[in-house]
Amino acid sequence: MFRAQVETLRCRLLEPRKFIQIVAGPRQVGKTTIARQAAEATGLPVHYASADGPAPPGAAWIEQQWDTAHAVGRAAGAGHVLILDEVQKAPGWSEAIKSRWDDDTRHGRDTKVVVLGSSPLLVQRGLTESLAGRFELIRAPHWSYTEMREAFDWDIERYVRFGGYPGAAALVSDPERWAAYVRDALVETTLSRDVLLMSRVDKPALLRQLFDLACAYSGRELSYTKMLGQLQDAGNATTLAHYLALLEGAGLVAGLQKYAGEVVRQRGSSPKLAVLNTALVTSRAGVGTIPTGTEAWGHLVESCVGAHLLNTAAPDGVRGSWWREGHDEVDFVVHTATRATAIEVKTAPGGRARGLDRFLASFPRAHTLLVGPGGVALEDFLSRPACSWLDAG
Repeated sequence: MFRAQVETLRCRLLEPRKFIQIVAGPRQVGKTTIARQAAEATGLPVHYASADGPAPPGAAWIEQQWDTAHAVGRAAGAGHVLILDEVQKAPGWSEAIKSRWDDDTRHGRDTKVVVLGSSPLLVQRGLTESLAGRFELIRAPHWSYTEMREAFDWDIERYVRFGGYPGAAALVSDPERWAAYVRDALVETTLSRDVLLMSRVDKPALLRQLFDLACAYSGRELSYTKMLGQLQDAGNATTLAHYLALLEGAGLVAGLQKYAGEVVRQRGSSPKLAVLNTALVTSRAGVGTIPTGTEAWGHLVESCVGAHLLNTAAPDGVRGSWWREGHDEVDFVVHTATRATAIEVKTAPGGRARGLDRFLASFPRAHTLLVGPGGVALEDFLSRPACSWLDAG
């Protein structure tokens, strides 16, 4: 199967050399496959190298790979593609790439460069520091319902229950083995090698506890005060907010802020915790412990909707948040600076959600959308990106 990002990257590699191409996203979403498929489809010679080894390589590693790519290009007598995987693991990577890219530009060398990174937050830091104006970003989020259905013939219940990790799809017939794989090979690797190894974390045990808490409370508001009461050695709200940002950058969980019209409340706002892949919930809680029709299933479906919104929002400048006023609440708000749609998620038939009416009273120019019985079918909602629901209702 080809993800949509393959064609985007292929077309850019066939253009005259303009920008470094950055493919960024969480672990195990197929970034390497995207880059290889796109590069091979161009017919250009390719050199691939990964920095994701037991010990981080130095900046000299990038120099070596660049020289090798030049040699591949000279041997073929043509332009060539250099793919650098997990490049953020190499200290000083952005400065080294900037130096070599600029040198190739000055000398007219046709080296087309693709940089892959597991953590958008870490990659973004290097891009803004050294490579401003020299790159284009291609986001590779978690796999959508449509992609998992096309690749593995999954129905909507299986996608809600097992999420969007394609590498784990072959294990779903053995839920315990599947859960162990997600926890050990995906989550633990992300935490230890993408977050703790690459960022300053003074309290690693706290970060892990916060991740577990976010998975347990996904789809629900939880104030920082309540978080502090449930976590050991919790420090303060600023520390928790920083750790949530690190976990979001690694593609694990996020803390949604409250919507307030043209701005989203930041300070003092109780975040709504949201996993970016429902596999993170069920691999911990146990797939068999969340039967359909239960309150826990309702939270899982809501988490699936939230993950879809967050995973598909960024490319189109769309943001996701939530809203509450008194006892009235809506699950999500998808919005830009000028447009907004409030979204309520239901798993059982019933009357119109009161929160949607209250939201419209506060924001009369907005739209509302019900997902589930009596509204847009969950399958249909998960088949379209966040931006397509901005004018729904």
